Amino acid sequence: MEKWEQNVRKVVPYVPGEQPKRKDIIKLNTNENPYPPSPRVAEALRDLTTGTMRRYPDPTAERLVGAIAAFYGLKPSQVFVGVGSDDVLAMCFLTFFNSQKPILFPDITYSFYDVWAELFRIPYECQPLDGALQIVKEDYYKENGGVIFPNPNAPTGALLPLSVIEDIVAHNRDVIVIVDEAYIDFGGSSALELIDRYENLLVVQTFSKSRSMAGMRIGYAMGSERLIRYLNDVKYSFNSYTMNETAIALGTAAVEDRAYFEKTTAQIIATREHAKRRMAELGFSFVDSQSNFLFVTHRSCPAAELFEALKEAGIYVRYFKKPRIDNYLRITIGTDEEMEALYAFLERYLAGRQ
Repeated sequence: MEKWEQNVRKVVPYVPGEQPKRKDIIKLNTNENPYPPSPRVAEALRDLTTGTMRRYPDPTAERLVGAIAAFYGLKPSQVFVGVGSDDVLAMCFLTFFNSQKPILFPDITYSFYDVWAELFRIPYECQPLDGALQIVKEDYYKENGGVIFPNPNAPTGALLPLSVIEDIVAHNRDVIVIVDEAYIDFGGSSALELIDRYENLLVVQTFSKSRSMAGMRIGYAMGSERLIRYLNDVKYSFNSYTMNETAIALGTAAVEDRAYFEKTTAQIIATREHAKRRMAELGFSFVDSQSNFLFVTHRSCPAAELFEALKEAGIYVRYFKKPRIDNYLRITIGTDEEMEALYAFLERYLAGRQ
């Protein structure tokens, strides 16, 4: 090792899902929405002029913040926006997790949490899910430097009821509790209704899933005015212009189209519930997902084998070669046509193994 390398911050990076260059595929591996964004997004894009590009964007993203606040019945001062929920969550780690005590999150969860903890030198402890791949609320009662977990969890899709979330928050009033709700629009109740009772609770959501804008990179946090002020202080000390003008305009258009949002999420939920029935008939078992994906394991076919067979057939799903979940596949809910193609392949493949 060169001497200068001793001062390099080294981390094991997060590995995102594969983004294949092939066009003739069914892509069910990164939990993207199979439907296009609201038609209002295209209209807003046409309205943008080249003149807007030569100027810096509004550092407060006032239009977008205001639209999100109006959608959820909040004050603009209760909303923080960033470049995807990953950017928002990283800012949260940097802002709120500064104790010498370890932060707590599940052992099977979004795999960026430990990356940020390592990057920012934050001590952490992973709390094991139980045998049914569920969060055990009592594991979060002990002394800690902060708590974060997704709801529904990823990659399992398991949903915690609001009563359990409140119980965890109530046992952690001295630290910040972050509920990562990337998938909440596909099932369950948001913890947002708790923020007026718990000033230490922060709820993070994204435009990447339910609003079909993964490529635009828009995320947001909602909480007490004090928490949002602290986040903005760190943001403005790091980079004032995190949101570009295009993202602000298109994000505003998307969030203002409530009817389209409700229509597409309802369609994905209906397709997911049908997928549960079809996958069970094919011999798969899974957590009762309330997200836009299923986390499945087959009674006789190894996940690694099936992952490769699907990929060879041009159907991309996600495989995690990790302890406890290395015999599971995460399958994004696609269109009805894409899902029917998946079922047809699985039926043929599994029958051929007998």
